[in-house]
Amino acid sequence: MSAPYLHVSGINKRFGGLQALNDCSFTIREGAITCLVGPNGAGKTTIFNAITGFLRPDSGQVEFRGRRISGLSPQTIVAAGIARSFQNLRLFAEISALDNVLVGMRGQFGEEPLSALFRPLKTAHAQAARRITGREILDQVGLLAQADTLVRNLSYGEQKLLTIARLLATKADLLLLDEPASGLSAGALAALMALLRRLQSAGKTLLVVEHNTRVVQQIADDVLFLHQGHLMAQGTPEAIMADPALAEIYFGGALQDHGP
Repeated sequence: MSAPYLHVSGINKRFGGLQALNDCSFTIREGAITCLVGPNGAGKTTIFNAITGFLRPDSGQVEFRGRRISGLSPQTIVAAGIARSFQNLRLFAEISALDNVLVGMRGQFGEEPLSALFRPLKTAHAQAARRITGREILDQVGLLAQADTLVRNLSYGEQKLLTIARLLATKADLLLLDEPASGLSAGALAALMALLRRLQSAGKTLLVVEHNTRVVQQIADDVLFLHQGHLMAQGTPEAIMADPALAEIYFGGALQDHGP
């Protein structure tokens, strides 16, 4: 039997007197869109940080494709095939959308100053190829027309799409998205959901923190319900939404559509 695609096992993390993650364990399937839900303070962003190396857990481990990655640096984890977005978009506002994508590319020829100095022609070809690839990625998320636009002049919805483009630039297979739908208009939200489905069809696996239950119902193959740093339930959107105990924890009543 093959190892789970992503396996989180017994992760614990305490910040002073707060137990942020409490024996948190789950698996996700390759090729699926899995939504991570739960009330505020449930530990959703904390588990993202633990998976991606931005936070060292007190105990437990994370395995990706059968390889232990807990304890590795964020850069090493990206190289292994996992990339994540942040609630605060972390874009470079004073450069173009294309240049933001180029920043996300790794392992490109010409990054070393000596290469540019002693092999300028090869460096120039490499840089041109990178820009072609960057434009292809922008086209994939629907931003090709904004390639040369400064990020500060993009709409909020376009900036959200650009954060995903930057993840694609890493060539990671597992994408962790932290509240990608927050603050979006109805039109931008529809474009985002269509993009996530296209990425899934292209072979990406997605783990998405999401509060909008309508989005969860429309995009999720599996749902993880986190409460007080512990996985309370895992199942289909229909099963999770129909569970009255989970509804009471999440909203103090029936789970229903929230947001646009």
